[in-house]
Amino acid sequence: MDERVTLRSHLDQSIAQIPHGAAIGAVIEAIAAAAIELAALIADGPLADITGQDGGINSDGDRQKDIDIVADEMMRRALRDAPVAAVLSEEAAVPETLRPEARLCVAIDPLDGSANLENNISIGTIFSIRPRGNDILSTFFEPGTAQCAAGFFVYGPQTTLVLALNARVDIFILDRRAREFLLIRQAVQVARDTPEFAINASNRRHWHGPVRAYIDECLAGTSGGGEADFNMRWIGSLVAESLRILARGGVFLYPADARPSYREGRIRLLYEAHPMALVMEWAGGAASTGRRRILELGAKTPHQRVPLIMGSVRGVRDIAAIHERIEPMFDNSDAPLFARRGLFR
Repeated sequence: MDERVTLRSHLDQSIAQIPHGAAIGAVIEAIAAAAIELAALIADGPLADITGQDGGINSDGDRQKDIDIVADEMMRRALRDAPVAAVLSEEAAVPETLRPEARLCVAIDPLDGSANLENNISIGTIFSIRPRGNDILSTFFEPGTAQCAAGFFVYGPQTTLVLALNARVDIFILDRRAREFLLIRQAVQVARDTPEFAINASNRRHWHGPVRAYIDECLAGTSGGGEADFNMRWIGSLVAESLRILARGGVFLYPADARPSYREGRIRLLYEAHPMALVMEWAGGAASTGRRRILELGAKTPHQRVPLIMGSVRGVRDIAAIHERIEPMFDNSDAPLFARRGLFR
């Protein structure tokens, strides 16, 4: 890219024709400013008295790290000065009303993957912006198609912002000296067919039949009659996996499984699955539970969990096709059908 395009100048050009465009731009800038501060804090780690150690239990029953609490405070503080009617955070039981007259609501995971901090693995912030509905609470229960913008930050070797705005996805990198985000990739598109998948294979014994059938066929590759030999990846960080898909293609699976606490999936719909699905679809990819398009789902509770399968269109389509062939009541079967007539042959 010949000239430096800052996040602010990019927003000035992108929001002109969008409803509530000025407000959306202000919210994105507020979150980005907080992310710059958070990135510096994470980079300092123990030098800033951030240890990554336990800090309690959040409202949804997950164990917090000390950095989770700090990140939540930083993001909330930034959004209080933005045109936001209410914010729903992973770290709070219910949405917090900020400016009832404002036209936007924000759902946010202030620090996704904080358990990876002590291992120096990339972690991030995920956010979703949607227009306020007839009342504030009901806004958060609308389908993901209601979102007007979404994105995520990755705090790693570089601090990266992936932004879904105005029906396209652009990627920015933080210039630490200038303390501003610069555009590095425009109109990103997910590769439609990449022989690569990411899943926690240690949970295979718990998977339902469709997931097991798909992964087994990927692993069999050309030796099993498939069209390609697949690579397997697993970072264990949602933001890092998502950025990799934008760069390389492939699919990411965090499915529901037979364990009691995983039967509805583990990814939060409002501030993880919805924004990631918007990013994937606006970048030409797809996102599904295996049976339903993620963006068509509306939450019933603020912290509802769902399965998440996202990435290249063909991979997500193939996984959904296997789900369609197996009735839900048989999801725990070994799916012998696919041993005889598989997906790729």
